[in-house]
Amino acid sequence: MVGRPNTGKSTLVNALVHEKISIVTSKPQTTRHSILGILTEPDMQIVFVDTPGLHTGSGRLINRAMNRSASASMAGADLALFVTDATGWTRADDHALMRLREAGIPAFLVVNKLDLLKRREDLLPVLGDFSSRGDFVEVIPISARQGTNLERLLDTIRKRIPAGPRLFPPDVKTDRSMEFRIGEVLREKMLSLLHQEVPYGLAVEILAIEQRPDLVLVDAVVWVERESHQGIVVGRGGERIKKIGTLARKDLEEIFARRFYLTVRVNVKENWGDNARALRQLGYEEST
Repeated sequence: MVGRPNTGKSTLVNALVHEKISIVTSKPQTTRHSILGILTEPDMQIVFVDTPGLHTGSGRLINRAMNRSASASMAGADLALFVTDATGWTRADDHALMRLREAGIPAFLVVNKLDLLKRREDLLPVLGDFSSRGDFVEVIPISARQGTNLERLLDTIRKRIPAGPRLFPPDVKTDRSMEFRIGEVLREKMLSLLHQEVPYGLAVEILAIEQRPDLVLVDAVVWVERESHQGIVVGRGGERIKKIGTLARKDLEEIFARRFYLTVRVNVKENWGDNARALRQLGYEEST
C-alpha cells in the first residue's frame, strides 16, 4: 500500500484481511511503521504491507524514518497499490507517485473514498484525470470504509501476484506482536482524543506484559516531548488518560478475545522525535 498520508491505506488493509491490523484515525501520518496484514485463502496467501504515508516533511528524524520504512517496503514487493483520495489529487500525491516510480514495480491505481464524491457522475472524470498521471496496470475505484468494490480489487490482485510458497501459518493475520499492537491501539485513542500539535509528539512504550489465564496485565508509558503536553494528555484529575485507557482496553479485548487491565502513565522525553537513540528505543529501526 503506497500513497500520501490519509488516503485510507490502513482502512483498506483492515478491510481486506477482516481484522483490525492497523490503527485508523482522521489525522495524517497515523501509521508510523510498515505493518503486514495477511489474508489466507484455501489456495492462496496474500501479504499486504501497510506503509506510512510518503510525505515531503523530512526535517525531523522520525519523518525520515517513516519515509525510509515506506520506501524499503516497496523494494521487496511484487505489486503496489497506489491509494489515492477520490476527492482530489494533491502535490503530495505527485511526491508519493515519484517515489513509486523509483521503486520500479507494477502498480494498481486504487481510487479510494468513493463515498465522499458528491455526485456519481463525477467518478469518470476523476478516474480519467488520476489514471493519466502514471503508468498503472489497473485502475480500480473503491470505498474501503464501506467495502465497495473490494472483491473486484482482490480478484484482480489474485490474477496478478506470482506463485510462491506461503510465508505464514494460516491463522496468522499480522507479523506484529501483541506488545506492538497494544501500543498502537493506545496511540490511536490519543490521536482521536487530542488535538493540534500534541498527538504528533506522542509515543507509547510497553514496559511489561503479564499474560494470566483469565487476564492480560499491561504496564505502559506514554512519552511526550514537552512538560506542557504532559498535563494535556493526563487531563484534569487524570480524566483524559483514564478515558484513553478505557477505550483502548475495549478495543484490545475485541481484537484478542481476552480481558485486559492497563496501567498507563505519562512521562516527558524531550524532543524524542529528533533523538536517534530514543527512536531506536521506541522501535523505529530505520531511524539512523
